[in-house]
Amino acid sequence: MKKPFERVVEEHADTVLRVCRAVVGVHDADDAWSETFLAAMRAYPDLPDDANVEAWLVTIAHRKAIDLTRAGQRHAVPVADLPERPSTVGLPGGTDHDLWRAVRALPGKQRQAVAYHHFAGLPYREVAEIVGGTPEAARRAASDGIKALRTTLSDPDRGASRAADADPDADPDADPGTNAEANATPTRTPTRAAGPSPARTRSR
Repeated sequence: MKKPFERVVEEHADTVLRVCRAVVGVHDADDAWSETFLAAMRAYPDLPDDANVEAWLVTIAHRKAIDLTRAGQRHAVPVADLPERPSTVGLPGGTDHDLWRAVRALPGKQRQAVAYHHFAGLPYREVAEIVGGTPEAARRAASDGIKALRTTLSDPDRGASRAADADPDADPDADPGTNAEANATPTRTPTRAAGPSPARTRSR
């Protein structure tokens, strides 16, 4: 018997938010998070009882992040002055902006592999099913991404240069099937509900 959907949200909310922050950035993460759980709520009644709920949610988040990125590219409007955003730097529970900026500066496949393996805790086989390619390619992308993050976070000047040269909104590796949430039904039982810090690597 499946858990009530409210329990699913409680158990996986933080993991999905970390994934959204990694893939679309801090400022758009809340929108991607909301869209993910709205789609999940609609599809949840048809999800098999033995499905890996965490992997299923990450798959939906992946597709919603792509939708959000494409929508932003289509509707971008130049303005003279950007509005000020409230800062959470230095506040309890505040966001580590240096980390999320560094993650957003990674190439698309590296960013996704880091988010889905290290933040969501999915094995490389399931990461490959979400982003495409082989588990070995997902492992290499995550490893390269972690190396780049370590370099960036240990050398802020180099990281700033990398972020300036990168186009975080360009996602050439996007999955064209952006509205197939209900069809994503992985069947493994999740082994953990929260991903570790990207500074610690592990293999599965």
